[in-house]
Amino acid sequence: MEAGPQVHSTSLPPSFSDLHGHDTVTLDQAMQALAIVGDLSMGQPIDQSERGARLALRIARAAGADAATCQHARMVAQLRWSGCTANAAGFAELLGDDVGGRNAMLTHTLSPGMARRLDNIAPLAQVHCEVSGDIAAMMGLPAAVELGLRHVFEQYGGGGIPLGLRGPEIPELVFYVTLAGDFEILARAHGVDAALGMIAGMADAKYPAALVRLLPEHARAWLDELEHDAGEAGEADAPSFLPVSVPLTLVADMIELKLPWLAGYSRRVAALAQQAAALAGLPEVQQRSLARAALLHGIGRAAVSNTVWERRGKLSAADWEAVRLVPYWTARAGARIAGLGADAALASHVYERLDGSGYFRSLGPDTLGLPQRLLAAAAAFVALRSPRPWRAAHDHGAASALLEAQVTGGRFDRAAVAAVAAAAAGAQPAPVRARTTLSAREIEVLQRISVGESNKEAARAMRISPSTVRTHVESIFRKLECSTRAAATLKALTLGLI
Repeated sequence: MEAGPQVHSTSLPPSFSDLHGHDTVTLDQAMQALAIVGDLSMGQPIDQSERGARLALRIARAAGADAATCQHARMVAQLRWSGCTANAAGFAELLGDDVGGRNAMLTHTLSPGMARRLDNIAPLAQVHCEVSGDIAAMMGLPAAVELGLRHVFEQYGGGGIPLGLRGPEIPELVFYVTLAGDFEILARAHGVDAALGMIAGMADAKYPAALVRLLPEHARAWLDELEHDAGEAGEADAPSFLPVSVPLTLVADMIELKLPWLAGYSRRVAALAQQAAALAGLPEVQQRSLARAALLHGIGRAAVSNTVWERRGKLSAADWEAVRLVPYWTARAGARIAGLGADAALASHVYERLDGSGYFRSLGPDTLGLPQRLLAAAAAFVALRSPRPWRAAHDHGAASALLEAQVTGGRFDRAAVAAVAAAAAGAQPAPVRARTTLSAREIEVLQRISVGESNKEAARAMRISPSTVRTHVESIFRKLECSTRAAATLKALTLGLI
């Protein structure tokens, strides 16, 4: 498949340490970005998590929850889908389409045959809950928010997953969040009356009956408020002890959990684009914007099913139409997040080409400046230098030659390609490693499983037995305090191990 650059290599220079700390965003910006990625991944409107969060706040208040619990419920609702990229591959295999299938699951429109497949959903829920909880912890959110995310699929009557907890064993804010999110989705899909009936049918099973009884009196007024108000001033004021900033890399890493072979791709594009911009003589402010744009450019990828990204043959017209909208969704996301609009707008030019053959705007040379040209060249170069499931990585010379051929064909800018190739050839600092108790062998195993290799594949490449790899994986999980490969990958990226 040649739908655009989206690949990973653990050895491709330069390292992300060259970004000079320009990768932070505010907590609110990070949460909004993570929420939008989650919405797109679940086949929902781009504002579903935000609407669900505002509705959860109202339900919590109506239930008499204290101010802290109301705040925590809003945050959990906003991040409810933050772990969904990590199990996208599993849902694609289970339902045939991770995006459309999960939308049908949420709207209760799965066919009976497909619904029966959800009997095997517990391992996927475990991945989701672990990763979303880890994201909350990495962002420095309150323990109650982390706990809520780790139990967000538990049900009042004990039929939830992954632990099958019951009633008081489940944090109360989980019920505010699930009731709000479910009602918002069902009301949009089936109408308010039908949604209220469906919710009532799950009283004392999924949610406490006492909480369900609060809904009919307020439902229509609350939904009307969601439609007509952009958000009440002070309705979710963040406590002063919350972190001021969050690494933008966390957003990029969460996006790239969607495809195991994609991990770390945006970091590499960011580092390369920034160094190429420095070589090209762009001012530091534009270097910074290029790095941030590279970290944001994959947001829209979440809207496209894994079955498209993993397709080895030629894409159909419908597939290409979905792929062409990837940068559109990135631009739309940035337009919704105050302070990220300019960076996301630049990011949305990553697949534009000088001859007008790119997407989604099909722009030409008159409207593509040097920053846009550098970003496009950097992303394409990193893609060529990285392995894909259907081909091996190209070496530096081959990648440069392939890009040069497209320069001759009029798709890429010669000066931009030259700057990118020079930056890639000359900037190879040793990666900065965070302090860790992992051995060199464990790090090698971690690098391999993070890109989707099985124990057998890693064993074959490392010339050791699968049982030895399994032992190393168990040790890695223990030391990183996680239990799934997706969570280990996220923590390893954050620690600078891969």
